[in-house]
Amino acid sequence: MSEAKPTLDESKVAYQLPQPVGMVPDVFVPAVLDLDGGDPREWVPQSAHVSFKPLILNVSQGYYVNILRVRQAGVLSRHRHSGPVHALTLRGCWRYLEHDWIASAGDYAFEPPGETHTLVVPDDVDEMATLFHVTGGYTYVDPYGVALGYEDVFTKLENATKHYEAVGLGADYAKRFVR
Repeated sequence: MSEAKPTLDESKVAYQLPQPVGMVPDVFVPAVLDLDGGDPREWVPQSAHVSFKPLILNVSQGYYVNILRVRQAGVLSRHRHSGPVHALTLRGCWRYLEHDWIASAGDYAFEPPGETHTLVVPDDVDEMATLFHVTGGYTYVDPYGVALGYEDVFTKLENATKHYEAVGLGADYAKRFVR
């Protein structure tokens, strides 16, 4: 009489076939919610009190995901979106002059394509950090819609590349976020 073989639980077996040809590699960024730890050189300055930490810079689909950190109260920018934006506030709070809501830690906001608004960090906030998923770009405008500048995945990549080279991480450091 033969012994019964144990059955293999295939739900615990990793996928055994190759991934699709041409598939881009995963992006994995550890400890993104540890806003006080990690290498401070990973934060790309936009101004004296504003910086961002890229999580993905998707040049093939025209979007980026980053954490925006603001370390001083005041008006940050007035801008119009060309695509949708998703925002998850991680620390502090912020608002738009054009809306009556205030985004506080733990709050989510969806911003539709075409909307123009003015981002403000209130006077009693020392630091605001928000994870933004931005498709398309921003056109910075004056109060009457006259274009003053723009920002998109390509300007983010350019700024990150220059910054990482300048702080000793190397110009290629930004490539880890590019897809």
